[in-house]
Amino acid sequence: MSIPPGASASVILHFLFRTDEGLIGRGVWWRGSLFLAGCLALLTGLWMELSTFAYEAQGPAARVDLFDPNIFAAYAYLIFYGFCVLLISISHYNLSAKRWRARGKPPALAGLLPLLALFSGAAHWLYPRVSESMPYWTVSVTDAALIVVILWNVVELGLLGAGPESEAS
Repeated sequence: MSIPPGASASVILHFLFRTDEGLIGRGVWWRGSLFLAGCLALLTGLWMELSTFAYEAQGPAARVDLFDPNIFAAYAYLIFYGFCVLLISISHYNLSAKRWRARGKPPALAGLLPLLALFSGAAHWLYPRVSESMPYWTVSVTDAALIVVILWNVVELGLLGAGPESEAS
């Protein structure tokens, strides 16, 4: 299964991100990964701006009304952001599974990067809340494992050849 010539954008997006079947070249993997990383960076930047509203209602000195539209909007966006992070993780799995298969390796290896990214994000979220019972080295270990897997994916899927190079363009 591959992208048919002259396919519409919806067919291409469905093939790349909504199914793990098929084979792709490294060029397609790079473009798909950079697209997903750009979407994630944009959404994360928005959350970093809005998070100040979400956290201003916390703490002993917090004085907020019963309903504050800024805080409501921040938490509504947080729900949307979490949903998008999960969709981007699933989409990256589907994209990478095709490339792992093209390299002749088990497509299940594609699950390592999204899994470690979610673990790392969870560790960074959890640590400030339970720092007295969670050593910081646990956060560092998840970050180090994530970096190793990212580098491994870049080398295996983005730099090494093999697979349908005709589809890489």
